[in-house]
Amino acid sequence: MDGRSVRNRPHLVVMVLFDCVQLLDVTGPLEVFAAANDQGARYRLLTASCAGREVVTTAGARLAADVALEEFTGRIDTLIIPGRPDWRAAVSDAPLIAGISRLAGFSRRVASVCAGAFPLAATGLLDGRRAATHWCLADDLARYFPCIQVDADSIFVRDGHLISSAGVTSGIDLALSLVEEDFGPQVARAAAKYLVVFMARPGGQSQFSVRQAAGQPRHQVVRQVMDEVTASPAADHSLQAVAGRAGVSVRQLTRLFRAETGMTVTCFVEQIRIEAAQGLLESGTDPLDVVARRSGFGSEETLRRAFQRERGVTPGTYRARFRTTFTAHSAMAHAH
Repeated sequence: MDGRSVRNRPHLVVMVLFDCVQLLDVTGPLEVFAAANDQGARYRLLTASCAGREVVTTAGARLAADVALEEFTGRIDTLIIPGRPDWRAAVSDAPLIAGISRLAGFSRRVASVCAGAFPLAATGLLDGRRAATHWCLADDLARYFPCIQVDADSIFVRDGHLISSAGVTSGIDLALSLVEEDFGPQVARAAAKYLVVFMARPGGQSQFSVRQAAGQPRHQVVRQVMDEVTASPAADHSLQAVAGRAGVSVRQLTRLFRAETGMTVTCFVEQIRIEAAQGLLESGTDPLDVVARRSGFGSEETLRRAFQRERGVTPGTYRARFRTTFTAHSAMAHAH
């Protein structure tokens, strides 16, 4: 087969299916590849399950498989393993793990979405490599598979021909990056625009989990303060102002907040403001002094210092690198 015919043949993507799989882990990436096909890409999409059986997803929707994991033969360009919330059930499913291991043997690259990192890890393929999963499962992955270097913050991680993505919708980010690699940034950008999603989400899962990571504090005062700061990052959130609105002393608020969240009020406020600035940089063209004011940093210099310290790049560089999945994620990878 000559080089021309290799380039002209469809790029085969096989999505693994199994019971209780997270529906969006499956449909998100597949919709990206389908949208890319409308923009000039050439993907052939197949689904595979044990014995070719129909599966029931977390949402109750039933998905039919095109092929059986244990019977399919032929070269696969991209094998994708989605996840299920009960990852322990997935890793203990011997036929599933054997099927994934078998198909991975003749796949050019292998990717996991969210908790799909667990069945992929169960094959042993991730041993000694970096991998990502949903931020709330990162500790479990590291504990259950100690040979893996778990990256708890990245949206997706690539180590050789293995790619793993973070929580749920990050499978869309991963798929767009693969489209860019296969067919170029113009096709990926057109697909992202059609799907009304970001071309890339620079930064890590931390941008979505500052509020979530703190959980639901038991004390009403702490909950009130966190909700207030999250709802209006640009307001006056000095310790004195926050404590005054909460009806407690600065000392009491400091003690309560640290006990409930493990961080200071000042640190929480800055993290929320960085999130707000990221959103403004990603979605608009406001000058940096306007971004600084709207996100609560006050001055462009304060924004720049905080962004450089927490994200490892300047706000201007962050915005510029948002134009492509490769530069955005490589920049953030170097930042951590």
